[in-house]
Amino acid sequence: MTDKLQHGAWPDVIEKIRAHTPARVLAGRTGAAYRTPTQLKLRQDHAAARDAVRAELDLSRDLGADFIQQWNLFAVSTMATSKDEYLQRPDLGRRLDESARIELAARCAPQADLQIVIGDGLSVTAVSAQLPALLPLIVEKSGPQGWKLGQPFLVHYCRVGVMNDVGELLKPKVVVLLIGERPGLATAESLSAYMAYQPRAGHNDSNRNLISNIHVRGVSPETAASRIVGLAGQMMQKAIGGVELKEELPPAKWLR
Repeated sequence: MTDKLQHGAWPDVIEKIRAHTPARVLAGRTGAAYRTPTQLKLRQDHAAARDAVRAELDLSRDLGADFIQQWNLFAVSTMATSKDEYLQRPDLGRRLDESARIELAARCAPQADLQIVIGDGLSVTAVSAQLPALLPLIVEKSGPQGWKLGQPFLVHYCRVGVMNDVGELLKPKVVVLLIGERPGLATAESLSAYMAYQPRAGHNDSNRNLISNIHVRGVSPETAASRIVGLAGQMMQKAIGGVELKEELPPAKWLR
């Protein structure tokens, strides 16, 4: 069967299988090596992943002037002062610098119910690809809840732990950090939503919840927004988060 697939006997079957997964299945080979098209695609995806990590996020270029004006977005930074320092010193990416603290205190109302933060993280590509659809959906689905929403803002050179500083400074009930995931060879456009109930100094990953793989072949922005709002509601109702809280999801279609 493998020989038939490798020699193109069942191309329709192969394409149907590949359409259901980003994995490089049934790629075939020439001797012990990948075929030339497979090798070139691997190099292309590897280059896209490297570019996503190394790129610098520019609000106007990556999100557009209209989007920035609509949401009144502005950017602050962590204590990392360059991309190289950010990659080499993860600890600096977990703390807001002094100018960020001053600007957030001046421009963001404290004690919001839901505070949305945007972080460039390890993929600027993911932020520019997913945020324009995801942010409006989160706000729209939050509307019926009657929540007070905080002013969204972007954090340059951002690590997940910066949520603690945001919680200490603005004291919201729930923080959701929309941050670019570490890219792989399947996609460089995957975004994560980290969430925490009243984050503060000393909190770690066990105090946070995660909705990951937000991209075109993963969790859609529509689904992600519904899950984010649903999980935020659970956090506010139960006053807990992290490992103490299990996300309530509708049953899978195949279980119905």
